[in-house]
Amino acid sequence: MKKVGLFGGTFNPVHIGHLIMANEVYAALDLAEVRFMPNATAPHKETSASATNEQRLQMVELAIEGISYFKVERFEMERGGVSYTYDTMKAMREHEPDVEFYFIIGGDMIDSLHTWYRIDELMELVHFVGVKRPGSKAKTSYNVQMVEAPEINLSSTFIRKRLQQTGPLQFLLPLTVESYIRKEGLYGATKITRGH
Repeated sequence: MKKVGLFGGTFNPVHIGHLIMANEVYAALDLAEVRFMPNATAPHKETSASATNEQRLQMVELAIEGISYFKVERFEMERGGVSYTYDTMKAMREHEPDVEFYFIIGGDMIDSLHTWYRIDELMELVHFVGVKRPGSKAKTSYNVQMVEAPEINLSSTFIRKRLQQTGPLQFLLPLTVESYIRKEGLYGATKITRGH
């Protein structure tokens, strides 16, 4: 069976921490590819209205451009509505029966896994792969395969705040994504301030 990693999230915006997590899981589990799957409406998070779904999708495409084993999965965006992982994985398993899915989650999601919609049934559809994040316990009674990765205390919230403060973003997200954010004027970005 083809082993495929799925990395769901709001990616609002996607940043270097997401890319490192996906890369480390890809390498550790010898996956054929990792698909970044921006959700339409996240059940666990509020999505900022400052970036549309299409803009979040565009930023992910820019971030992974040129990395052959990273792909974009549009399933949840195209379906629309609240993106419950159980519904997504049930449909994707039916559509791709020869694929074994590895669903990548960060430590904060591991801590709240017991609250996920139809979690017991979802556990039978995917392998969960966890990556610790600073400040998370990464503890659950559910079966989650942990992968070691450099822990970076970086979040999309931090990126958005930095943009509003017009601070530099160098090393925090790919240059192509930063350029797109500034071109589109997302998250309050109004001027170019790379480096000093």
